[in-house]
Amino acid sequence: MVLVALIFAAAAPADAVPKARQAYASCLGEYTRDASDRKIAREEFLAGLTTKCAKQEVKFREALVAADKADGMTDAESNEDADDQIEGYREKMTDDFDNAG
Repeated sequence: MVLVALIFAAAAPADAVPKARQAYASCLGEYTRDASDRKIAREEFLAGLTTKCAKQEVKFREALVAADKADGMTDAESNEDADDQIEGYREKMTDDFDNAG
């Protein structure tokens, strides 16, 4: 019984990542489509990119860091991984915005 509880506890951080990733990506996608449709200035888009989905970004970051730590990564490594993944989404959305016009 204790082994089963440990297995579920170990799996929990990784299980949160897909849901948090989907929520963050969906929010960014909706923001990017809306910004493109409204044809806002690039500077305004970039400013909003860091604020419009802040809540979802925090949850995504927390899920990534928890999963990475559960996999044995250090604090620095897990935070760097989260930074890299979030920056990747921001770059993708910026490319999408730039190519929509």
